[in-house]
Amino acid sequence: MTDPRLDAAHGVRRRGILKAAVPLGAAAALGPSVAHAEAAEATALPTGNYRIDVHCHLVPDFYRTSLAAHGVVESGGVPFPAWSPTLAVNFMNRYGIQTQVVSVSEPGVMYLSSAADRVAMARRLNDYMSKSLVHTDTAGLKGRFGAFAVLPLGGPVTEEDVAAAVVEARRAVRELKLDGVGIFSSYKGTYLGDPVFEPLMKVLDELGVMVFIHPTTPQNYPDLGLPPFLYEFTFDTTRALVNMLYKGVYTRRPNIRWLGAHAGGTLPYLSFRTSLLTLTPAIAQTLGIAGADDSSPHFRKLFYDTALSHAPQAMKSVRELAGDEHILFATDWPFSGALFPTKGDPAPQLDETFSPAARVKVERSNALAQFPELAGRVKG
Repeated sequence: MTDPRLDAAHGVRRRGILKAAVPLGAAAALGPSVAHAEAAEATALPTGNYRIDVHCHLVPDFYRTSLAAHGVVESGGVPFPAWSPTLAVNFMNRYGIQTQVVSVSEPGVMYLSSAADRVAMARRLNDYMSKSLVHTDTAGLKGRFGAFAVLPLGGPVTEEDVAAAVVEARRAVRELKLDGVGIFSSYKGTYLGDPVFEPLMKVLDELGVMVFIHPTTPQNYPDLGLPPFLYEFTFDTTRALVNMLYKGVYTRRPNIRWLGAHAGGTLPYLSFRTSLLTLTPAIAQTLGIAGADDSSPHFRKLFYDTALSHAPQAMKSVRELAGDEHILFATDWPFSGALFPTKGDPAPQLDETFSPAARVKVERSNALAQFPELAGRVKG
């Protein structure tokens, strides 16, 4: 998410013309304009709506009304922006996006004190995403949306919450046919990796889905008078990803594909430092934590999105850690709306890290490979 006060024009550079071939498979899927570019060495990105946006949010009216009734009017220090399917499609058309994989941002359903109310709201949101967006036959919306399910988790997390989340995860993936599951980095002090989540981790591993980790405002953070999305969100994502390493989640649950929001927070830059205890098993053993081998392979297997992180300072670090195949395009719309004042290329700074061919992978092909049902919908 972003602060509307940010200068949207800052840092935008003119895209350089680079020579690269557009991949054959991507060209075939994108139609005549890409097929033509493929005939020789491509010098620019494809035209038309080809991008897949894996990190963007929805705020349906019934959810906004419920939030407001409980005094919740902002997320990460940013007021909830306007949202509707029509606004989303208009945004996609302005920036060459074919499909958005939507998710629910902070606070999810944590604002509801009753476990039954959390289950009811999570089910309503997931039903809405499935019937009104992902599997709709409505003209103009079909093929434009995917979705990550929201889970009925409160904070701090209880065994009752986790049991309900297990049921809803299965329902959302198997019955509603959503494209993955969304989860927060922490729930009022309970971080991913905590043993309380283990029944849920087991089910997510069995489902083999992509699990999108979105940050949330941590408890008791130092108040610098700035909105927490600006930096606390990135730190909280990092805490969750590192905690899961040392709690052995990646090893025990290898079938879960994790997608870290905002380029994984600060993890790519800190990946070596945060691995040090696994590189020195004796120290880890003294501290009573798991330390078996170099953690870099675990972090390399994670997926990272480009939301609010498309500048080379972030992308080159992610690319060094995980490679092009594990980077997915994202906008964080509608919270990032102030960063998109004019139509065209939504992330021109990606040119400073990726060739046009690599950008097509990041902006489309990688997502289609990781979301096969979505790939079937957008190609069908």
